[in-house]
Amino acid sequence: MLEGKVAIVTGASRGLGRAIVEALVAEGVRVVAASRDAAVLEELEVSSGGAVVAVPTDVSDREAVAALPGRAVDALGRLDALVSNAGVFPAGRFEDMPLGAWDQAVAVNLMAPVILAKAAAPILLSQGSGKVLTVASTSGLVGKPVLAAYSATKAAVIRFTEALAGEWADRGVQVNAIAPGAFDTDAQAAVTGDKEVLRRRLRKIPAGRMGRAEEIGPLACYLASPLSNFVTGATFTIDGGEVHKL
Repeated sequence: MLEGKVAIVTGASRGLGRAIVEALVAEGVRVVAASRDAAVLEELEVSSGGAVVAVPTDVSDREAVAALPGRAVDALGRLDALVSNAGVFPAGRFEDMPLGAWDQAVAVNLMAPVILAKAAAPILLSQGSGKVLTVASTSGLVGKPVLAAYSATKAAVIRFTEALAGEWADRGVQVNAIAPGAFDTDAQAAVTGDKEVLRRRLRKIPAGRMGRAEEIGPLACYLASPLSNFVTGATFTIDGGEVHKL
């Protein structure tokens, strides 16, 4: 049901973003993959057999983000879905965290999805169809210690998703969020690299393990497909039951 569709995925070079790109490509989607890591993007472009167009992008650069929808249409002829996955993860006690870390978190975690959706609005609304998917976090559902900036910006992304869904529901565009918990990716290296820290972390997850990156792909494909046309304004938690245990 996704064959021939075109999507933009930010934060596409590794972790959950790369897993989402690979899942979409497997379903026949052509993907504009945006990330700062040009070398990895180029490798992904080659390995995809042409299904991926690499667009090196710093999502804290507003103009670069705003240009992505036009780049997609120019390169692939259409635009059907946005996946705002890029994020930064500043950690530390509130009193010790510099305000610059907050500025970066707002720019990347919140404003990049906002700018991407705004830039794509003329395309999606004029065609009367489209999917907007934000990758939030369980930290946006429950504020977590030493993650104040991350929690605040991911909570804002969820509220933005809900508000935009209400505005665009009668215009054929669905807007939803995914809230991942702990996944075994590079972003969790500090946890997975220490056996005792990992043991304590897993005790908080009813499933008893961290998620695998490939487990997020099918959910993203569902939300990008016509099967989810009656689903909008929802946040899908994928965390092994951790939030519901709190």
